[in-house]
Amino acid sequence: MRQLSEIDRDAIRLAQDLQFPRWLEQITATGGCANPVHLTGSTTMRDATTGEILHHYDTRNEPGEHLLVRCRNRRATVCAPCSRLHAGDTFHLVRAGLIGGKNVPDDVREHPRLFVTLTAPSFGPVHRASTTGERCRPRRRAAHCAHERPTGCASVHNPADPLVGQPLCADCYDYVTHVLWHAHAGELWDRFARAVRRRLAVTAGLPQSHFSDRARLSFAKVAEYQKRAAVHVHAVVRLDGPAGPIDPPPVWGTAARLSAAVQAAARSVVVRTSYSPAVGEHGLRWGREIDVRPLRARPEDNELSDDAVAAYVAKYVTKGASETAAGADRRLSAWGDIDAVPASPHVRTLMRTCWRLGGLAEFKHLRLRSWAHALGFRGHVLTKSRAYSATYAALRAERAAHEGHDDAPGAVTDASWRYVGSGHTPGAALIAAGVADDLARNREHARSELRPAAEAGS
Repeated sequence: MRQLSEIDRDAIRLAQDLQFPRWLEQITATGGCANPVHLTGSTTMRDATTGEILHHYDTRNEPGEHLLVRCRNRRATVCAPCSRLHAGDTFHLVRAGLIGGKNVPDDVREHPRLFVTLTAPSFGPVHRASTTGERCRPRRRAAHCAHERPTGCASVHNPADPLVGQPLCADCYDYVTHVLWHAHAGELWDRFARAVRRRLAVTAGLPQSHFSDRARLSFAKVAEYQKRAAVHVHAVVRLDGPAGPIDPPPVWGTAARLSAAVQAAARSVVVRTSYSPAVGEHGLRWGREIDVRPLRARPEDNELSDDAVAAYVAKYVTKGASETAAGADRRLSAWGDIDAVPASPHVRTLMRTCWRLGGLAEFKHLRLRSWAHALGFRGHVLTKSRAYSATYAALRAERAAHEGHDDAPGAVTDASWRYVGSGHTPGAALIAAGVADDLARNREHARSELRPAAEAGS
């Protein structure tokens, strides 16, 4: 035993425990979660009329007197099993808003729908990747910036080159505006959505205050970090009747009119920051690159399909910071934490800029230090309007009902739970990873079995 590693000794200890089979059941129930939450407590279900106890569960008989539940972290770099589940939920959430399902009528696919990409503006030239041999930033004449650095780059960078996304001159790069743009991206989207509604009302000959009586703008959007560590937004934008997806859009609500309103709104909205004696005032806008694609109920071969859009969004929301140049997966608690983040100098400079600006009274409301790990971008990666489709909570409740964990009709439940910790011991982590791998292989095998039948049916 002395020659075995700590991980192996711990795994053997667990396997020899009399409650190991039940512990393994819990690990399997979490999907092999890499960082499960440990709870202690009980649940009692009673008949609402008679008070008879229908079911009682207590963790006192569980291994370690704990119940393990999923951490539900969306990032694959933190917990692959939970991120896989989150990706599946995201796919169905976005897909339901495109083609129906999950209490959304199927004819929603006939509503005007767009796939919109809005980018951040330029904060300074950065190195660009090319897959066709195109040079990064060629210049006919050699020139240098005020800091004596070249303003061009004649190299050809492949997408994996660590220089891609890094500024040509870090001293020229506008880190302050970059961070403030991130911090106001949510407000910029809100103003964009309001501007779309106003323009639709104007083109339809309606008073702006009457738009909600005739139509509703629904959307689901995901924020994606580019290589330059700047966010751009992908969104499904849909026009419904006033009651949402159950209501057909007005006759004037066409995809062409919606597209024109989206493009005009994206180019016109501006958010002005609070004045700061240190950095002044900034007017923040979307970038010049705006992409608007209609989503048709029956797309041609060269057009985006509903499933492709849903899969793209689902794939992105599970990416961790290390995969997307998005900073760190967890919040930073001190200035010194920034040096320990495994990121590029460019990303760490953005974090330091967040920390410095977060110390200014005029930017206190932005909580930039709390969001320094996300480079100032605040909020969830995926957000949607209320009427777009289902919610994550509804999808989880549906899954619980499918697995038989929902409350019985006519019953009341009394529950008392307490958080006691999270994570695994070294040996438990090894076993959980094996369980997660087995479940992933089983899913892939099941898909491969179903694929020929699905292709034959199509």
